[in-house]
Amino acid sequence: MESFYNLSFSDLEGQLKKNGLKTTAASLLFNWHYKKKNISPCVNNVSKDTISYIADNYNFELPKIHTVHEAEDRTVKFLFELSDGRRVESVLIPFHNKYSICLSSQVGCAMKCSFCFTGTQGLKRNLDASEIIGQFLGANQWLRTNRPDEERILNIVFMGQGEPLHNFDAVKKACEIFIAQEGMSIGIQKITISTSGYIPGLQRWKNEIPGVNLALSLHAVDDEIRNELIPINRKYPLREVLDYIDDLPLSKKQFVTYEYLLIADLNDSEAHARELGELLKGKRAYINIIPFNPFPGSNYQRPSDEKADGFKRILGEYKIPTLIRKTKGDDVLAACGQLNTAD
Repeated sequence: MESFYNLSFSDLEGQLKKNGLKTTAASLLFNWHYKKKNISPCVNNVSKDTISYIADNYNFELPKIHTVHEAEDRTVKFLFELSDGRRVESVLIPFHNKYSICLSSQVGCAMKCSFCFTGTQGLKRNLDASEIIGQFLGANQWLRTNRPDEERILNIVFMGQGEPLHNFDAVKKACEIFIAQEGMSIGIQKITISTSGYIPGLQRWKNEIPGVNLALSLHAVDDEIRNELIPINRKYPLREVLDYIDDLPLSKKQFVTYEYLLIADLNDSEAHARELGELLKGKRAYINIIPFNPFPGSNYQRPSDEKADGFKRILGEYKIPTLIRKTKGDDVLAACGQLNTAD
């Protein structure tokens, strides 16, 4: 039996029409299950035939919350167990009694980035759209029960386990469900997809998911360093990646986020900062400096706060908006690059 959460709004309309049922029920069902976040069957203003069809063909099971870790800063890391026993992690990141949610798109990851704990476990499989949507709904249910006054997830970032553009179809479908006006109605620019520079996905982006925010895991301008950090740079070189990104249509207030992981004595010198400034000056760019978050077995070290501040100061000379991302949840291995569900 297929998961209801694998259906986009147009999918659901199509299935209802195909089975001789009123397509107007699609709006009622999306409103009931997404806006109101009910798992129980929708019986209000829906025909008995439609109720019967939904019951016979779709389930509303969500990934099970296996473990919850709450950090001192109120970050929450979930370990979700999927129907086949595989597990993924996702993270609620608090800000002003609201949250961003960091979603996983794959069990493991094939990119083997050397700075990322997920990369050490390899790729097990892709998630389907229902398993991506299920992380959001499961986290929302947990908030309703455990922090009822803070039940607001405003932003979605695909920065958890996996390379989102390596699982393009499921991520695209999940985005369609998130933004559907009849359901969750999340603003398209409240969604950000991060990529290591997977060109086959970037080639599809322009025509298939325009409007969603893009974040590039840049981390180095020099190919030798980037090859070490992001091995697919050998197959999809940074200059080619940037050509595709530069060609993306952006709305008036939209920009591309360039994530720069700052690692002590590897890519944190003044020269590195100036190379980055020269590369991005004049672009509609926003730089996120991410001081490296250690994980078990890593040989990299976190730079000092003074080093990060100096790096940011240099980028300021190039008039590029830059933020040092505040580390959250590192005491429960929930910070950037620390997610891992290897058995």
